[in-house]
Amino acid sequence: MVFAIKQLFKLSVKYLPAIIAIITVIPLPAKAATFLVTERAVLGGNDEVNWGSLGKVFNPSAPDFSVFLPNSFLATSQGGLGLDINITPTNNPRITPPFIFQTLPSPGIRTNFAQKDFILFGGIDPTGFQPLPPGAPDPRTQGNGAPFSISFAQPVFGAGTQIAVDISNLEVKTFITAFDNANNLLGSFSAVSTSSLALDNSAVFLGIRSDTPNISRLVFSSSAPQYALAINQVSIIAAPEPTLTLAILAFGVSAAVLKLRQRTWPNNY
Repeated sequence: MVFAIKQLFKLSVKYLPAIIAIITVIPLPAKAATFLVTERAVLGGNDEVNWGSLGKVFNPSAPDFSVFLPNSFLATSQGGLGLDINITPTNNPRITPPFIFQTLPSPGIRTNFAQKDFILFGGIDPTGFQPLPPGAPDPRTQGNGAPFSISFAQPVFGAGTQIAVDISNLEVKTFITAFDNANNLLGSFSAVSTSSLALDNSAVFLGIRSDTPNISRLVFSSSAPQYALAINQVSIIAAPEPTLTLAILAFGVSAAVLKLRQRTWPNNY
């Protein structure tokens, strides 16, 4: 019996690389179930993109137009995941390019995100843009509310952000849509959103969660594209790197075999 277990151990060690290789190439049963998440805490992200990390923040009190962003740019999450952001250009030549601002009380830019959040904003017609004193009505300035597309360098289990449209006290629909790496539609959801200047963190959260890491691109949009779209930090449920998964698997198999060996013949080695 001891001889048989010893032989099993030797074979397990000998063929461990082959076993791991087979496990990594055999596809697991694929699922494509996705569902809407409307709370950041419920999404349970393990990674994040904060737009302030780009180092280009527009200050309305001292405008510097060099901080405007191109409609397509790259970003990196706190965990090192690459993102490709594309904001559909507007046909209105008076609307600025996209930019990032930190939402603050007047004379800063007030929103219904949380105070000090860094906001990615589609762009605005500057002829109607100005910091508003407390209590002033929203002038409903035209802006770029075209879709925001975020592509992930590696597919993820889920992601989401709070979203708002630059028009106060008017209900609009906001949308989130997910695609896989072959551009197949995984799911599309919507929520009614009402914006304000209250700095109260009431901006609706839209996230998508999948039971497999198959989300390669998210698109955010609204039913009022004539008003600028805005999102704050993006929470992500990132999948582990394949090499890390492989290492964990190898460690687990090796540990199990070693434990069996120690229990069976502790004094033979």
